[in-house]
Amino acid sequence: MAKAARVYLKAEERAALEKIVEELRAGKRKVKRARALLLLDRSQGEKRGGPEVAAAVDLSVNAVSQLARRYVSGGLSGAMEERPRAGRPPKITGEVEARLIALACQKPESGSGQTTWTMRMLAGRLVELELVDSISHVAVMKRLKKIHSSPGKSRAGV
Repeated sequence: MAKAARVYLKAEERAALEKIVEELRAGKRKVKRARALLLLDRSQGEKRGGPEVAAAVDLSVNAVSQLARRYVSGGLSGAMEERPRAGRPPKITGEVEARLIALACQKPESGSGQTTWTMRMLAGRLVELELVDSISHVAVMKRLKKIHSSPGKSRAGV
């Protein structure tokens, strides 16, 4: 069984973490990690275990032990920063979503023969505008559903 990582924070690291916890602007997960590191700190004489810290900050024991190991191996920045997530990045980014909403709220071109947008038309238009390389009508439908938009209705919901 691996030996538990022991966290000994420097004074400036401790001050930086306390600032993150006090301001609450860094995001919920970052604040939780900062609180956990402060509770794990042994430089102040406190010796809290992983289960005790996990219960106090509402994290799993495994997450707390991983956080301690990341601090020991990579320092404060290694423990606090998010790692890139696995998987393909989404095709519909914020900019593409904004353009999609704007398109869905407009009337389709008069030459199309349609009075309202279809999902296939919206997907095709996104490709025509070169906002995405390719996209399915299902992906467009899911994004519009996520933002509670119904382009076929009289009130688009946007």
